[in-house]
Amino acid sequence: MTDIIRKHTNDRMSQMVIHGDTIFLAGQVGTAGASVAQQTQDCLDKVDALLAEAGSDKTRLLQTTIWMADMADFAEMNAVWDAWVPEGCAPARATGEAKLALPEFLVEVIVIAAKA
Repeated sequence: MTDIIRKHTNDRMSQMVIHGDTIFLAGQVGTAGASVAQQTQDCLDKVDALLAEAGSDKTRLLQTTIWMADMADFAEMNAVWDAWVPEGCAPARATGEAKLALPEFLVEVIVIAAKA
């Protein structure tokens, strides 16, 4: 049986769960009140750090879900996303509009990746 490893865990959630060769990240948010572009970059920086801790990186992305407070900001978010994703490594991705945990959060990124 494969062990389940939980990291950065509190009573409510883990920021990262590893099962076998699959890494599941909790939704990552940026600096509350910052621009969509800055919040997106903050999210992606956190994803990079967590994947590195798990022994992986953004070239191993499998699936990403992006929640946005307002789809009117889709192009601004995508400009940051497109610069971040390595060519040829785009994951399966969905983007939708939702009310996020705090009104100051504009973007939340959820990632599933493979171990390197």
